[in-house]
Amino acid sequence: MDRELEELTGVARRAAEVAGEIVMPLYDQRLTVELKADGTPVTAADRRAEEAMRELFARETPGFGVLGEEQGESPGDGRHRWVIDPIDGTKSFIHHVPLFGTLVALERDGEPVVGVVACPAVGETAWANRGGGAFLNGEPTRVSDTPSMEEATVLTTSSASLLERSPGGMTGLAREARLLRSWGDCYGYLAVIAGRAEARNEPDVNPLDNAPYAELVE
Repeated sequence: MDRELEELTGVARRAAEVAGEIVMPLYDQRLTVELKADGTPVTAADRRAEEAMRELFARETPGFGVLGEEQGESPGDGRHRWVIDPIDGTKSFIHHVPLFGTLVALERDGEPVVGVVACPAVGETAWANRGGGAFLNGEPTRVSDTPSMEEATVLTTSSASLLERSPGGMTGLAREARLLRSWGDCYGYLAVIAGRAEARNEPDVNPLDNAPYAELVE
């Protein structure tokens, strides 16, 4: 067991909890929605949550770099970098759909070693670290062992986006998979991590939105 990674996983989980404590009281409020340069929405909840996460990292892991969805990159020691998205699924959040969450990953020497995805509106958090197993709300979790596409549930955030980018691929998935569903954003990845769905197809993803999953799924 890598004790340093266990401690850093605890920091990552606390960062996700801090974000949830800020985000959830704002969930049912009517927040002003702005559009960023890339056309995606952002709210005060996103910004406040990221600021609180960065403050926690500055206290607990001074010298670590941070790459965040809302504030960009703060360079660190060159070896460790937190990668965070305070609200993955802002569109779900502003429509009062509970499939949003907070993403936290830690890279060490350029490799992912810790991953956390927390969906506070559904009360579920998954975490993992290199060599330490994966857990969902404190219990060991694993991906599905379903052997074939004909038995699989496949998820995507936007079937319209998938159809636009790959009409043939979308048609093939709809024909071959047992179920094709749009359980989107980080909750869809959580469903794969928990073995509730077999696969997830995302045609266009910001690397920030993928950071925790390599470690969690592996």
